[in-house]
Amino acid sequence: MLALRKIAPAPGVTLEEVSAPDAPPKGEVKVEVAAAGICGTDLHIDDWADGFKMMSGSLPVTLGHEFCGRVSAIGEGVSTLKVGDRVVVQPAIGCGQCAPCKSGARHDCFNRNAIGLHRPGGFAPYVNAPEGYCIAIPATMSDLHGALVEPLTTGVQAVRIGEVKPGDRVVVFGPGPIGQGAAAMARLAGAKAVHVVGYNDGPRFKTLKQMGFEDFTDLATDGEPTLKKAAVSGFDVAIDASGAPSVINAGLAVLKPYGIFVIASMPDQQAPLDVMLLVRSRTQMRGCSRAPDWAWTGAIEALAKHPEIFRPMVTHELPLAEGLEGFRLMRAREASKVILRPN
Repeated sequence: MLALRKIAPAPGVTLEEVSAPDAPPKGEVKVEVAAAGICGTDLHIDDWADGFKMMSGSLPVTLGHEFCGRVSAIGEGVSTLKVGDRVVVQPAIGCGQCAPCKSGARHDCFNRNAIGLHRPGGFAPYVNAPEGYCIAIPATMSDLHGALVEPLTTGVQAVRIGEVKPGDRVVVFGPGPIGQGAAAMARLAGAKAVHVVGYNDGPRFKTLKQMGFEDFTDLATDGEPTLKKAAVSGFDVAIDASGAPSVINAGLAVLKPYGIFVIASMPDQQAPLDVMLLVRSRTQMRGCSRAPDWAWTGAIEALAKHPEIFRPMVTHELPLAEGLEGFRLMRAREASKVILRPN
């Protein structure tokens, strides 16, 4: 079968023929992949960024961790799934032995083993996955929306961590798919205003407009003065989905006293922090990563109830054979979200 893989500890990814996975082992199922999204993480792996060199011992490996599909075979002992069930797959597999896993917080596992990084992922027609990490999705949910579940979990988690409530004013830094999801979830939580900040290159602001958003700061043309004007007396919650180090101080500057700043991105370099601004405004800064089970449930519920809101996030659907073109589109910011169809 065709698979999109990382084969060597150097820049680049490769499309190549590989053997289909064996029958699923005990406690696992084989998933026939229906749709898989290209993530910013996949681009970092393609670049062979420093934060992903821990994958070296797992190479070669099939990439892809945002995917949905149908159970095509079940291994010994599987009792909660049957052939034909439609599922999304949580990619971060806990070890089951560390303190967080034993306490029920497997998303905090000390020794996680990730699908699409350490073990074969969803950029292929078939992949094996543990039963307990497969979550059923409604029969009415499209495969396209199923592939959006994993990236939307970050927005679900960020909005809850930020305690967004009805009437709040929220600013989201980063108009890419993670920021789009965070903005949508903030609005669904009752925020009366959601302002998105970033660079209007490619289709990202257009996508947000199609999702119903109207308030933007384009940093290429408007700059921080426009952002401060939009802040009025300050935003209640800021969510960083950009990964840009400069966002930290820019976000602090437009939060109201006691505002909450949620960091839902992974900067590729250290970010400066104006500690005096943080202290004087009594701001709370909170990290957001490793989505727990409730974030997955929340993402599925939001996508099932409001599919029309999230549909514009996907700008391109390509067959897996054109996966390298999908990477190019994402890297050139000619796409918002690219979905690959392995079958």
